[in-house]
Amino acid sequence: MSSATTVVVLIAAPPGLRGHLTRWFIEVAPGVFVGSPNTRIRDGLWKILAERIRDGQVVMIEPARTEQGWTVRTAGQDRWTAADFDGLTLMSRPRRSAGQPWTTTKPVKENGMIT
Repeated sequence: MSSATTVVVLIAAPPGLRGHLTRWFIEVAPGVFVGSPNTRIRDGLWKILAERIRDGQVVMIEPARTEQGWTVRTAGQDRWTAADFDGLTLMSRPRRSAGQPWTTTKPVKENGMIT
């Protein structure tokens, strides 16, 4: 069974996370990692990334059985969020208004299915 490509982007992440990712990914640019880990490894890495990102941001783009062929996970502060737009996954930028946290009306589940 082969794995498809996964991309991880770290923004303002603690230094240990970059080193941790180099076990399974190649860093192609500062904070941008590309690799083909299996689902078990990817899920384990996501748990670590989401727990340790602190004030930074992390984005994981991974293969999924969707029309686009991929799904996205995000964690951290002031992050862009996946949103449904007529069946396509698009990224929504957080708005800064009156101190209210931004939320999407139709979030994308981790399995790529629209809620």
